Amino acid sequence: MALVAFLIGQRVAHGSAAASADAPAPAGMRAPDISSMSPDERASKLFDIVMRFGEEGKIDSLKFFAPMAVQAYDMLGPPTIHTRYDVGMIGIVSGDITLARAEADTILATNKTNLLGLVLAMKAAGLRQDTKARAEYLRRLVAAEPAERAKSVKEYEEHKADIDAALKPDTPNTPTKIQTPGVRKP
Repeated sequence: MALVAFLIGQRVAHGSAAASADAPAPAGMRAPDISSMSPDERASKLFDIVMRFGEEGKIDSLKFFAPMAVQAYDMLGPPTIHTRYDVGMIGIVSGDITLARAEADTILATNKTNLLGLVLAMKAAGLRQDTKARAEYLRRLVAAEPAERAKSVKEYEEHKADIDAALKPDTPNTPTKIQTPGVRKP
């Protein structure tokens, strides 16, 4: 485990061939030291970094860290609904529609009314500019929301803001500051 943390730390600090092929490290960027973190902390830290760069519109930085964040989640073991949602959100902000859609589909295959799966599917449809699918996922989200929230699922509380935003019809459900040239479509 220490070796894996060291390797990720090295990849973050110096960039790996895979990461730098997709997006070179932005000039002057100093990578956080994640080598001493637990796998959960590492994934969470990288997720936060990717989301922050997405909010700030720093596409080069986002594209550099997104593959590392996904890899950190892969190292956590069997995925949960929560980790699938987080990985899907990394796909959303990085413009990887295939990743976001796959995570949403997997969540919804286990529970067709899961709010996180519906939010993620709705956002992925928005990125694909599939207004019909987006509207259908919104309809399903609105219908499922009362019963699903009554279950008091921890993940729903942790992503309450995402669910609430998706339920507001005039709120854009894809990041507005992010330009996604070269978005991979399924």
